[in-house]
Amino acid sequence: MLDYRRTHTCGQLQAAQIGNQVTLSGWVHRRRDHGGLIFIDLRDRFGLTQLLFDPAKVSKEMFDHASKLRSEWVISARGKVIPRAEGMTNPKLPTGEIEIEVEELSILSTAKTPPFAITDEETDVNEELRLKYRYLDIRRGDIAKKLVTRHSAMLSTRNYMSKQGFLEISTPILGKSTPEGARDYLVPSRVYPGNFYALPQSPQIFKQLLMVSGMDRYFQIAPCFRDEDLRADRQPEFTQIDLEMSFGKPADLMLLLEGLVSAIFKECNGVTIPTPFPQMAYADCIEKYGTDRPDLRFGMPLVRIDEIAKRSSFTILQEQLQVGGCVKALCVKGGAEISRKEIDGFTSFVAKFGIQGLAWMKYQAEGLSSSVTKFFTPELLAELADQMGAAEGDLILIASAAEDRVNQALDHLRRKIAKERGLIDPEALNFLWVTDFPLFRWNPDEAKLESEHHPFTHPHQDDLGLLDSEPLKVRALAYDLVLNGYEIGGGSQRIHSGPLQEQIFRSLKLSKEEIDEKFGFFVEALQYGTPPHLGFAFGLDRIVMILTKTENIRDVIAFPKTQKASDLMMQCPTAIPFKQLDELKIRAEPVEIPWL
Repeated sequence: MLDYRRTHTCGQLQAAQIGNQVTLSGWVHRRRDHGGLIFIDLRDRFGLTQLLFDPAKVSKEMFDHASKLRSEWVISARGKVIPRAEGMTNPKLPTGEIEIEVEELSILSTAKTPPFAITDEETDVNEELRLKYRYLDIRRGDIAKKLVTRHSAMLSTRNYMSKQGFLEISTPILGKSTPEGARDYLVPSRVYPGNFYALPQSPQIFKQLLMVSGMDRYFQIAPCFRDEDLRADRQPEFTQIDLEMSFGKPADLMLLLEGLVSAIFKECNGVTIPTPFPQMAYADCIEKYGTDRPDLRFGMPLVRIDEIAKRSSFTILQEQLQVGGCVKALCVKGGAEISRKEIDGFTSFVAKFGIQGLAWMKYQAEGLSSSVTKFFTPELLAELADQMGAAEGDLILIASAAEDRVNQALDHLRRKIAKERGLIDPEALNFLWVTDFPLFRWNPDEAKLESEHHPFTHPHQDDLGLLDSEPLKVRALAYDLVLNGYEIGGGSQRIHSGPLQEQIFRSLKLSKEEIDEKFGFFVEALQYGTPPHLGFAFGLDRIVMILTKTENIRDVIAFPKTQKASDLMMQCPTAIPFKQLDELKIRAEPVEIPWL
């Protein structure tokens, strides 16, 4: 058998290597028979190289072997690099000027016919089938390129953080179940029956304990697990670029993180990111864009028009204001050309968010016009146009309801219109720091306060006096980094004072018994000299999504789960044999899963 160790990859050989003896190994991408000659496109993850089998120069036995080769067989070939015949070069391939005149061939393994074509990346293949045969899907090339970008982002992170004096430290996977916002994945203990570990939703407590321990600059590319409802940009297991530092303030950390982001985008995409990034308070984000992760690649901000609505005779708007709702509008530049049918489509779209109707006005040559302008005096219409920044040819859309519904509906409508009208520059990268989040939110179902982020977030210094009297007005020293409408990371200044941490626990109505049970070890650690510290976590998967211009998080993970948190390739989760459950002292009634 031919020694299958490669001298070169299939994307490496060019005209400079003509005349060299080489050995290539890889997968048969295509086979073509032309005029007695056999051509094989040989593929590995680096590219394609054309092999030539000439019956005048190889034995009949080897030529017969070459004629039997099929797609996805793994072969090794040794031969001489020669120039392609005149007119036969392929400028689309780095190896397009040369081919290998094969002298020796070994078939390393054969292959069944794949369930979908590997040779054409553009083939429309059902995603469930792709996930079932993920190892073949990766061979098609597009996913492999994204995984290379993922590797580059991780390598860039490690290099940058190390230069900044951070140590990469691994924290445990098996830990304690603590309330961090989502459900935990639990792992039963055989040694301690009836007791469970939890997989980490994040390394939050461990990294704070590292600050207590004096390891003042930590980072980790950390696997995390959350048993939550999924969507296109979420997975039950995901990866964070996690970090924590002592003796710093948010401005210091933001500067460092802007440098990290710049390094990643420069290394992976060759893009220079302008810094510093702009900042916007949480309240302003919600008011102007209806969300705390606004896409700033286009305009169309939301404008509150409560006062104008009050002075109109439009009873629908006034009724919403009387029950504590709000009236907001957005202006679509050049939108007067949008048809009534399309506007009706917008109305149906916002209805999914609890908005019962969508008023509209078009700015024509004679001014604002529609069936609802009769409820506004000419002066009010002029004031509305001025407040909206509307001009001839624009469209104004108006929604009224409870404020959270209006914000959610117009946020999604704003994005929908921008996408459909081509208002988004696909190459634009608009970063934004969102600051001054609320420290708490109210849970009406349980009639109690909850942490907006987690209970270790430090309150804003100016709001400490409101903790007991008006806790919902307390701002947090928390900050998210948003890019093109995605939250790509978040962090905060942490509480390093034991008494303040206990005060926050009390605000959350945690009993002394609950505090001792869930956080006792952590509260005790704070009593042994804790430095001021703060941290952050990037969603690596989301960053790679943006780097590779995909909207599906499964595209940037080697072996992802479906949106139902199942693995179609390994066909799991699965029932566990009774004997194994018996060892764990667990009884279960498994639900049958109809695997494809």
